[in-house]
Amino acid sequence: MKITTDGGLALDADRAPLSRFLKPKWSWIGNVLLLVYALLTLYPLVWLFISSFKTNQEFFGKPFALPTTWNFDNYKRAWEIADLGTAFVNSVIVTVSSIVLTLFLGTLTAYILSRLEFRFKGILMSLFVIGMLIPIHSTLVPLFIMMNKIGILDTYASLVLPYTAFELPVAIFVVAAYLTSVPKDLEEAAMIDGNGYWGTFFRIIMPLAVPAMATVFILGFLRFWNDFAFALVFINDQSLKTLPLSLSIFSDGYGTDYSLTTAAMAIAVIPTIIVYLIFQEQIMKGMVAGSVKG
Repeated sequence: MKITTDGGLALDADRAPLSRFLKPKWSWIGNVLLLVYALLTLYPLVWLFISSFKTNQEFFGKPFALPTTWNFDNYKRAWEIADLGTAFVNSVIVTVSSIVLTLFLGTLTAYILSRLEFRFKGILMSLFVIGMLIPIHSTLVPLFIMMNKIGILDTYASLVLPYTAFELPVAIFVVAAYLTSVPKDLEEAAMIDGNGYWGTFFRIIMPLAVPAMATVFILGFLRFWNDFAFALVFINDQSLKTLPLSLSIFSDGYGTDYSLTTAAMAIAVIPTIIVYLIFQEQIMKGMVAGSVKG
């Protein structure tokens, strides 16, 4: 306590506020909750890899225990039976082609919509919004009929073109939101230096939009790499089947070989883990960069 000017008593003004004592406690609790959430999120992936070394008897008898014998032969058998080598190559071709088209067309469209002013710009933006609202799998039958008429069923194009079309609205909005944080002075300086629109796009916009493009890349990669419905409907040629289609070979109407299925799934999921680890920093930058302008 201290004496005031009028002779009264008052509480000590420099007493530490209660929040100063509670802050470390709540910070510790938050870290623990995040750790628990991370463990719960990672456990299914760990369980998948552990199960891939088990026999079918151990898979059903001890689903959450470690295998008594680590059967590395499961991976060899799964690779040979499902012809995962061919399926892996097909998935890489389809995924990479779709991502390259999506990134180029999406970034170019986002550049035009976010930087240039022209008539019907609002209508175009509305069309892309509608494109994001269309249920993808409701278009399977119309797409099948159309592709059958133009003769591109059982080709890479039957997957690459729909993948690109349905991912473009997301790519455009992610990149356009990011470009709002890029000052237009850079483009004006590029124009003064003699660059046209194409030169500005390739030399200024694309390098600056790498974080947003990385976000589009990982979102598109996960969708294209794991797609089953489109590949099932549009691909009948065994030599063109992708990884998700090859995984279905271990299951029929009478049963499922879970030891080989989990081994094949573990092989299929490894590229997605690698891609995410490589681009995780750029992904976070792309997700938050356009949220605050100025």
